[in-house]
Amino acid sequence: MTFEIENVSKVFESGEGKEDVTALKDINLTIETGEFISFVGPSGCGKTTLLRIIEGFENPTEGTVKDDGKIVTGPSNERGFIFQNYSLYPWLNVIDNVVFGLGINGKPEKESKERAIEYLESVGLKDFADSYPHELSGGMKQRVAIIRSLINDSKSLLMDESFSALDVQARHKLQKQVHKICKEQHKTILFVTHDIDEAVFLSDKIILLSRRPGRIKEIFEVKLDHPRNREDKEFEGLVSKIIQAIDELEDG
Repeated sequence: MTFEIENVSKVFESGEGKEDVTALKDINLTIETGEFISFVGPSGCGKTTLLRIIEGFENPTEGTVKDDGKIVTGPSNERGFIFQNYSLYPWLNVIDNVVFGLGINGKPEKESKERAIEYLESVGLKDFADSYPHELSGGMKQRVAIIRSLINDSKSLLMDESFSALDVQARHKLQKQVHKICKEQHKTILFVTHDIDEAVFLSDKIILLSRRPGRIKEIFEVKLDHPRNREDKEFEGLVSKIIQAIDELEDG
């Protein structure tokens, strides 16, 4: 198994004269190797906070997160984190952005760039290897950010609203590419999104968090075969069911 999340709670101290904020409460979850897990729920329910705790950017106030049996105490190269805003280095071209982490870890430049070209070709960006971030569309920038994480051979990818800034066409295309690459490489994916259609399209399981403090309200297993058809009645029915569950939480 990859991740064991045990009794995790998170309280943010608000300072003198203000109430502390309990973002998460008693989260218990086991995530198996190779699973694609999405976290959904009302705004402010702690989805991103939980993802940051799993990565090691934040420490839980209570409880532990284990990655292959080891307690997570900080970020690791074993876990790639993909932000919403691309986070590319503007002074580096595409291929140098992709191999940046490999260089830090002492990998040979020639071998690294050969691998980078293969990965860029897999997402249709081989011809843009020498381009700079300002010359790319939003979807292209995000593909570069994803490839940069994949090429570092991380066992898992943690993605925080990684497609939300893209137009619908680019988002749908990138969803298919990421799902294909990650399943081929048997990576574990933890994915935060507000887009329920996106969650159903990609996920093996969808974790619904309650209003703050975030608790696991329900786990939806997505048993639809890939490639998934958004016009399929079962697909539409699951999307509607999850949206209704979130609406009830927000109204409650």
